Amino acid sequence: MNGSRYFLNPLALGYLLLVTAVLGWVGVDALFVEHADASLAGVWAFLVTAPASLLFVMLPGALAWAGIVVGAVVNAAVLGAAYQRVSGRRLRPTA
Repeated sequence: MNGSRYFLNPLALGYLLLVTAVLGWVGVDALFVEHADASLAGVWAFLVTAPASLLFVMLPGALAWAGIVVGAVVNAAVLGAAYQRVSGRRLRPTA
């Protein structure tokens, strides 16, 4: 079985594009926007990659941020598998 088919479909790619956009926004907010108080923009990175990324939140340092990458990959694979399953059923001829 080819695992890339779970990532190379419109649903998984759209999700990964959304995650990339949110991470870009979080990066711009962290680097270029001055806040009088703490910014909660980084929370959105964990929210769009939940539930898998939330398993990493309690880990120290950079390991918590690795959860965002793991969460994005896991969620994209699940969405891609669901897309393949639904589109596969729709494309099968009914005898």
